[in-house]
Parts: sequence; C-alpha cells; structure tokens
Amino acid sequence: MNRILLLLILTLSALTVVPAEGKTRWHGQKQYVYRLYLRDKVGCGYSLDRPSHYLSPKAIERRRRQHLKVDSTDLPLSKVYLERLNVKGARIVGQSRWNNTVLVAAQDTTLLRLMCQLPFVRQGRHVWTSPDSVSEQVKMHFHEQFNRWDSLRGDPLGMARTQIEMLAGDRLHEIDLCGRSMTIAVLDGGFQNADRIPCLKKARIMGIHDFVKPFNGAAGDSFFDGIDHGTKVFSALAAQAPEILSGTAPEASYWLLRCEDPQTEMPIEEDYWAMAAEFADSVGVDIINSSLGYNDYDKPFANYRLQDLDGVTSLISHTASLLAGKGIVLCSSAGNAGLTAWKKITVPADADNILTVGAVNQEGKNAPFASVGPTQDGRVKPDVVALGSGTSLISGRGTLVRDMGTSFSTPVVCGLVACLWQGLRHKTASEIIDLVRRSASQYETPDNILGYGIPDFWQAYMIGQAQ
Repeated sequence: MNRILLLLILTLSALTVVPAEGKTRWHGQKQYVYRLYLRDKVGCGYSLDRPSHYLSPKAIERRRRQHLKVDSTDLPLSKVYLERLNVKGARIVGQSRWNNTVLVAAQDTTLLRLMCQLPFVRQGRHVWTSPDSVSEQVKMHFHEQFNRWDSLRGDPLGMARTQIEMLAGDRLHEIDLCGRSMTIAVLDGGFQNADRIPCLKKARIMGIHDFVKPFNGAAGDSFFDGIDHGTKVFSALAAQAPEILSGTAPEASYWLLRCEDPQTEMPIEEDYWAMAAEFADSVGVDIINSSLGYNDYDKPFANYRLQDLDGVTSLISHTASLLAGKGIVLCSSAGNAGLTAWKKITVPADADNILTVGAVNQEGKNAPFASVGPTQDGRVKPDVVALGSGTSLISGRGTLVRDMGTSFSTPVVCGLVACLWQGLRHKTASEIIDLVRRSASQYETPDNILGYGIPDFWQAYMIGQAQ
C-alpha cells in the first residue's frame, strides 16, 4: 500500500506544472475568453442623427472638420444583447463598437460555446486561455545622464539626424513644424521608465491606458514596468535631448496605450488593439503609431494564412481599415518576417488606407528582415520605408541605443506625419496619407519591397501647400 501511495504521489508531482525560473504561477483559476460577433445593433438605444449621445466631443469635431459622416460602426452595442450575455458564470470583459463584438470570460468552455449559439450571435471564437505561468516583471534602473560620447556638439537633432534627414523632416522642423497641436496615440506592449527618463519627461503625455493588465497575470505591476519596446518607439517620436536625440514630433501630445501582451501570443491581442484604437478615437487622437504585428499564435489557436492578408479578414486589420474614415492616420509597422518562411507583412499592415512602414539601412537599401508585400488583393505594401537598420533610440534604461526593426522605422515616419499635418491642418487623414505616398522616391514605379519608397516630407508639404 505504501509503494502504491508513493507511486501516486510521484505521478501527481510529475503532472504538476512548475513555473520555470523567473516565472510565477498564474494568479487565479483557469479562465477562457471567447469573442462573440453580434448580428446587428438592434436595441442599442441610439440613432445616427444624435452622435453627441454616444461619441465624445473630440471624436465628433474630428469627423466634422474632415467632413466625415457618423455611421453604424460608431453606434454602441445592443443593450438588449449585452444584458442577455450577462449570465451567471460568465462576465463581459471587453467590446468593440466598430466590429460589433463582445469578449466574454468564463471558467467553463461549455458555457461559452452555448453562448455562441444564441440567435443574436453570428459566430464565436476562442481567443484567450490563461497561461500556467507568467514572467516576473523586473523594473530596470535607468541612467539620469548620457555618456559624453553620445552627443553631436552643436546639432539639435543629435544622433537622430540621419533618420530625420533621410525623410527631409529636418526641413519641416526648421520652419517650426514639430507636431504642435497634434495628438498621437502609441499602441505598444511596454513603456518601461517612460515616465522617469529625463529626455522623455518633457514630452506632453496626455494620459495612459492599459488594455492588457486584467488578463496578463502581472498583479501589482505598474504601467511603466515591463518591457521597453514602447519606450524605444516613444523616444523616436518624443525625445527631447538636444545634441543627443530628438524625436520626429517633440512638440506633439501623446497617449500611451498598452495593448500588446509580451507574455503570450493569442488572438485576444487583436481585441486589445481594437479597443485601444476606439479609445484613441474618443480622446481626440489624430494619428496612431502601431509597431505591432501578428501572423502566428500560441497553440491551440490557428495561425493566419497568406490569403488572409486582404485588409478585412483579421479583426485587427478590419479595425485598422476603418481609421481613415474616422479621420485618423494609422502608421503601422510592416513586420520583421523577411528572413522567415512567412516573409510577408503581418496584420494589421495589410489594412487599407493606412501607412504601412518598411525599413531600410543608412544607404537607403532594403533591410533584409523587413516584411514584404503586396496584400493578397494586390495593393502596394509597404507604403513607404524609413531608417530601421538601425534607428537611434532611447532604451528603458535611459541609454542611447541603435536598434533594428520596422517597429522603429514606423515612429520616425509617424512623427513627421504629425509635423506635416500641423502645417496642412485643412487636409483629411486620407489626403495626408496620399501626400506621403506621392512624395516617395519611387511613387511612379512601386514594388513589393520598398513600396512607394522613401518619403520626402518637405516635398509632401510643398505639394499640399500648392493644392
């Protein structure tokens, strides 16, 4: 009997999930989240002729200024349907007006599958499962000062000169177009120390919002802990360190929105992104920088296929394709799959009417890691390229670094879009996107690698002034 008991104990021990070094157990019971696509918005309680009842004044003003109509995607979800989904054992944890979707969490997948069969639910998809363990968040210390060899004496752009000059952004800065009066939302996965690093403390941060924390298991962490990917991206936009590094839009206002979970790779991150984009609309953002992309997920979730790169199949790309119609310019990284079997752009880089940004080196040659186009329906991608191999940035430790990726070429372009739009405030989002494309080095002969080429923001400004 003792031998049997010992064998049972050893067997159970072998089945117990022990977190790896540097990880902690998931903080609660096993949870699952399904995305439910609703059939319509019957019973929402609102109408298109009274948008002030459900849209913010800033969102309405942006649409009015660009002569854009409010449409059914702006309407809230059906109150009747939401009430019916509020059942015992399940809870609504997120929703998207633009996609007419609801996120429902429960411990019982049988309950969630039954909810997918309700008459007002068009379809349901399993998008998240709580992991067994998550990484411990360790906040890095940061440097208050730069090394003396980091500076370019007498040059206000510092080490950013090459990446800004390549796009003729320095000429916009010289006439005081530095992003003033423009608002940019940075959608990313972590902003380590972005509130404390001296050259970023001068940035005008309007607010922050975390769309991931309720799910990621990092109980007790703060918004400015975690990874520094978003810090680097933010520095390319907003850094103010004369002779060291200048961002491309140092005078713009910013919202920092966390919608990427670095702990896992699951479809729910598309929902986080969609909620962040709708939040950005509500707070009056003009431009979104998104240095995120997806094509494969952790098991058991299905990966995307190349045929899905049509701008509408994925929830994230469908959302992104709506942004210009809301008056917002999206600058999205093309992806870094150029040296992988996938090779192509990742979602939402396939979205319509956005600026998808690839990467080049200092000689203007394609960076081999950069994802290529076109979309599956034949649209040119990337739209434009900028220096991404490598880009001068500020790390979460407050140090000057050079890093590679379309993640970092994208904010270089995004900030200059803000500067351009500051000088052409009468233009619509779609018109600004068109100007950037038209100014690019190979606009007449685009290809699947560099798209329309390297944009010239001074030329875009001149063209826009002449119209």
